[in-house]
Amino acid sequence: MDPALVERDTTAAPADDVDRWVLLTGVTWQQYEALLELFGDDQPGARMAYLEGTLEIMSPSRKHEHVKSIVGRLVEAYALDRDISLNGLGSTTFRKEAKERGVEPDECYVLGDDWEAKEFPDIAFEVIITRRGLDRLAIYEGLGVPEVWFWRRGGFEIYRLTDAGYERRDASEFLPELDFARLASFVEMRSHTKAVRAFLAELRT
Repeated sequence: MDPALVERDTTAAPADDVDRWVLLTGVTWQQYEALLELFGDDQPGARMAYLEGTLEIMSPSRKHEHVKSIVGRLVEAYALDRDISLNGLGSTTFRKEAKERGVEPDECYVLGDDWEAKEFPDIAFEVIITRRGLDRLAIYEGLGVPEVWFWRRGGFEIYRLTDAGYERRDASEFLPELDFARLASFVEMRSHTKAVRAFLAELRT
């Protein structure tokens, strides 16, 4: 079956403020891998997610990238200040053919120095600016990612993988002392540098 466009984001808003995406059905695993090969695993300007024959191609907005970057800098500053071995793998493509799942998170992290030994990250982070086509938690569950963080509507949502699927949590099991409510207040700052400085100053008081 040839891929078919089933849905497209039609949000009427400034281009800098919304993510643009299309959803294709009837995409085989081989076609998905061919697209990854064509564009490269770290292609700028677009991210792909695949779930059981459906492919989402998303072009992130400037706002999306701003939030992704500032959260990454803040979390990495926290890990450095607390002497936590946290290794970032950015938007690496993770996929598993047996589960028909693939995804490129906005950011992801592995705890500990032996990051190359792990097939999938310990933590995946996604920015949700506009409604998305695919169920990200269903993808991450199939890959066995223990923890997923979402930034949505000005705050964090933390999910932990259990035997019954993902459950919403108030804190991270990997970074249990990280206060996500306080962290969110720094994400809203316009300057990354000022946000990181203010965050570190608060951590050290």
